[in-house]
Amino acid sequence: MKHLTHLILILFIGFSSCKNEKKQANQSLNVMTYNIRLDIASDDENAWANRKDFLSSQVLFYSPDILGVQEARPNQMADLKEALIDYKTIGIGRDGDNKGEFSAIFYNSKELKVEEENTFWLSETPNQISMGWDAAYPRICTYGLFTLLENNQKIWVFNTHLDHVGREAQLQGMQLILKKIKALNTSDFPVVMMGDFNVEPQSELITNLKQTLDDSKDKAKLVFGSNGTFNGFKFNEPVKRRIDYIMLSKSSKIGVEKYGVLSSSIDLKYPSDHFPVFIELTLK
Repeated sequence: MKHLTHLILILFIGFSSCKNEKKQANQSLNVMTYNIRLDIASDDENAWANRKDFLSSQVLFYSPDILGVQEARPNQMADLKEALIDYKTIGIGRDGDNKGEFSAIFYNSKELKVEEENTFWLSETPNQISMGWDAAYPRICTYGLFTLLENNQKIWVFNTHLDHVGREAQLQGMQLILKKIKALNTSDFPVVMMGDFNVEPQSELITNLKQTLDDSKDKAKLVFGSNGTFNGFKFNEPVKRRIDYIMLSKSSKIGVEKYGVLSSSIDLKYPSDHFPVFIELTLK
């Protein structure tokens, strides 16, 4: 009887251990991309000063572990850092250091640590401040290798804002990002590549991109919200243009539980001229 009790105890411990290992192996991670609209005086009632508190509260409510922002000027970065107290950031401005718009990555420092980070320019000279091909403005990509503190899993995250005018700059810029991903990800970690791509799903760029990366919307078990992501601050008009994306490596190591386009508003006003895109990932 004593031996039988010991055997049952061993089996129970083994079963519990397997359950815990399985739980740890499937790590949930929330990711958001958000073009926050630059701070510019001509926006009048939609100026940053009138929407920054609501936008910050929106981010805090959804609590992404990783947040990629676009069009963030230095003063906007400072405001977000003040509001998002549990987050640290990586990235520099497109005009160098703390100048110009950021495509920064915020990450929850209680959940993640950064192992490697950098920012490069989408141009023929990516390691220096520059404007590429037929772009209207300098464009950058910020990336980082992150470790999840709970189980030491690693994930690459890339965040960018492609040009809104130059078609060649869009195509060449994305190819440059894909080459960078391939060069860096020699250990085949899961990859998130997100941002404002300034093109719609039927475009040549997205069609080509989906040969290498998966659209998180296509992969999600649950999809919520509008199809479009660019609202232009036009509250009473339908939102049809989808130009903000979260793309993922084609890997069995990464799944998508939820995908949402978040159309929060207050007093008939949006916090930005883009809706944030939010996903819940599962890392296996």
